[in-house]
Amino acid sequence: MFSSDKNIETIGQLVKLIKHSIGLQGEYLKLDIMEKTVRIITALLLFAILTLIVIAILIFLSLSAALAMGPILGYPAAFGIIAAVYIIIFILFLIFRKSWIERPLIKFITSLLME
Repeated sequence: MFSSDKNIETIGQLVKLIKHSIGLQGEYLKLDIMEKTVRIITALLLFAILTLIVIAILIFLSLSAALAMGPILGYPAAFGIIAAVYIIIFILFLIFRKSWIERPLIKFITSLLME
C-alpha cells in the first residue's frame, strides 16, 4: 500500500521539485546580493562625484571671497579669515560627526540593504 510505484514516483518528483526550488532560491539570493552591491556602488560613485563638484565650488567661492576682502583687509588677512572659517567648520564636523554623518550614512546604507 505505501510502497506502490505511483507513491515512489510521486516522492521522486517531490524531491526533484524541492531541489529545483532550493536552486531557484540560491539564484534569487545571488541576484539580490548583486542588486544591493550595485546600488551601494552607484550611491558611492554618486556621492564621490557630488563631493568633487562641491569641493570645486567651495574653492572658487573661497577664492572669490578672499579676493573681494583682499583690498579692504589685505590679502594675507583675507585668506587667513577664509582658512579660519574652514577650520571652524572642520571642528564642528568633528564634534557633530555622529549626528551629521555617521547616523544618516548608516540609515541610508541600511535602507539600501533592507529593500
